[in-house]
Amino acid sequence: MKAIVHREHGPPDVLRYEEIDRPVPGDGDVLIKVRAASINPLDWRFMKGLPFARWSGRKIRRPGRDVAGTVEKTGAKVKSFVPGDEVFGVCRGAFAEYACAAESSLVLKPRNVTFEQAASLPIAAVTALQALRDKGRIGAGRRVLVNGAAGGVGTFAVQIAKSYGAEITGVCSTGNLAMVRSIGAHRVVDYTREDFRRSGQTYDILLDCVGNCAFSDHRRLLRPGGTAVVIGAPPEMTDALWYALRMFVLSWFSRKVVVFVAKLDSEDLALLGDSVASGKITPVIDRRYRLSETAEAMRYAERGHARGKVIITPGA
Repeated sequence: MKAIVHREHGPPDVLRYEEIDRPVPGDGDVLIKVRAASINPLDWRFMKGLPFARWSGRKIRRPGRDVAGTVEKTGAKVKSFVPGDEVFGVCRGAFAEYACAAESSLVLKPRNVTFEQAASLPIAAVTALQALRDKGRIGAGRRVLVNGAAGGVGTFAVQIAKSYGAEITGVCSTGNLAMVRSIGAHRVVDYTREDFRRSGQTYDILLDCVGNCAFSDHRRLLRPGGTAVVIGAPPEMTDALWYALRMFVLSWFSRKVVVFVAKLDSEDLALLGDSVASGKITPVIDRRYRLSETAEAMRYAERGHARGKVIITPGA
């Protein structure tokens, strides 16, 4: 089968489009014929080399986590799926014609949801949902600020907050103002023209998808009892490590700041799939690339200006 692999860490140039053996599912795994995958910051950060990724003993690494496709074969202990089922979820090596995933990390795809829409959901949409619901305690009438509202997590966060009846302010660049407004933001702020941190407005929830707010900004932007949920980080690893340490210290001393990492949950995946099927959420897809163009797609995504999600499709 054709797949994207890399044998060293670095820029997108390290990615190779090669013929490799088709993976064999274990007893609790599902072999998927990949119909669509999507790129997340996690993918290109692993490609560039997080510290623990560099320590890995694997000689060939296969990127890609978000996946949607058709069940090709199931392991002996798999009970939830049969060949032919259309599924989506999380795996390893999604940038390929076939990939294996644990049974627990997949759910059935609603029939009226496309493979591309389904592949856009797992990491970004689950992150947005859990950040707002579990950490921010989203609800009707709550004032929400989404910093980075045009990105993968941000576009889902705006729509999820809207479905809960919240009042949403989205921060984005000039070219994305209309799009962010169209998906549910009541107010949009162009960060190239206005400093939202100095506007005097206060919020119940600050969802920071960019990671450029200081502790003093959190205090200034939050209402009494409000919460800042930080899910972004700088692209360079030296900056990211310092940033993570700084956020950890701040969260230790302030109940207002939560540094958040999403946890895969099949019930949340199914809920999000149903939300797309019912029209409550519409994934924003920026660009589509063929599998052979993954290096180009990764190069575009790591610039940090993608509008919504970037999709990889193994088919023509």
